[in-house]
Amino acid sequence: MPMAGSARWFVLRLFGERLALRLPVPALVWLTASLVLLGAVLAYSLTTGSQPTSLEEVWRTLTGETVSRAIDNVIWEFRFPRALAAALVGAMFALSGAALQNVTRNGLADPSLVGVSQGAGLAVVALTVLWPASLAELRPFVAFAGSMLVALLIQGLTWTARGASSVRFILMGVGVAALISAGTSVLMTYGEIEKVLSVLTWLNGSINAANWDDVYMLAGWSAVLLPMLLLLSRATAALRMGEATAAALGAPVRWVRYGLITTAVGFAAIGTAVVGPLGFVGLIAPHAARRLAPSGVGLHLLLTATLGAVLVSLADLVGRSLLAPVQIPAGLLTDLIGVPIFLILLRRAARGNAL
Repeated sequence: MPMAGSARWFVLRLFGERLALRLPVPALVWLTASLVLLGAVLAYSLTTGSQPTSLEEVWRTLTGETVSRAIDNVIWEFRFPRALAAALVGAMFALSGAALQNVTRNGLADPSLVGVSQGAGLAVVALTVLWPASLAELRPFVAFAGSMLVALLIQGLTWTARGASSVRFILMGVGVAALISAGTSVLMTYGEIEKVLSVLTWLNGSINAANWDDVYMLAGWSAVLLPMLLLLSRATAALRMGEATAAALGAPVRWVRYGLITTAVGFAAIGTAVVGPLGFVGLIAPHAARRLAPSGVGLHLLLTATLGAVLVSLADLVGRSLLAPVQIPAGLLTDLIGVPIFLILLRRAARGNAL
């Protein structure tokens, strides 16, 4: 595994130099720093709660030692699965936003802005209100179907004889998202009160009830979708230069678009099915990764995922400790952070005649 590097680039050669990667050193540094920060946030979240626990006690518990039955139960049944679910969901929403921004070539694309998350939310709310007995088994599949239908609808509405327009995609997505939100409100208004209350907190993006089954589902889907997205990274880099240029370079443009949309919908749908809609994570994380360290598509995706995990983990930690014992849903905090950033990006886009 020969390796070479310079002040700006790190070159990794594998399999007898049949695979060579040239990675920018600043991006690797930021990726390492964000992973360390994520680990620190997760460690601190395991010590914080109604029963304070020291890092030593947490470490001993995680390594299999029983410090006390109460600490064992708190960490393994509540804090640890919740912390892991927050990190995984944050990474999934961030990657969904990155995939949407790549396929539309518009930095304002986000699953919560263009209706993808709302489609999953409407499908899950309808399932909960109308057929609650089927919720546990069908929730992820119904969420994916709702998101995919919305994505296909927006794609169809924005397609013209001259091709798809990223600006129309965003504007049409905002309109469809508003329509879907209205449908969700109707179900919430006229549904039975017990069923409505069961999804009210979930609609605000709450990670309170995350358990090990949720962690396994999030991790399993991530293990399938992330490699797909990384395999598309080289063709995605060509797509960033425009569809005509990408086609001239030999990239299968149509299949790359389908792949990016499918993975974006999958990430957003599964994340929404577990914790509800989390707004603006897919908008903030890709932009933050791009500003911290410009890099190729693959490394940018990894940095985006890590930053998304940090963002949601911090939002969940602040939400459950700021006004304890009252818990603020993580989705409300990401909205509070994301709305000003969205307005700033929208203003910059308007100045650049992007809208």
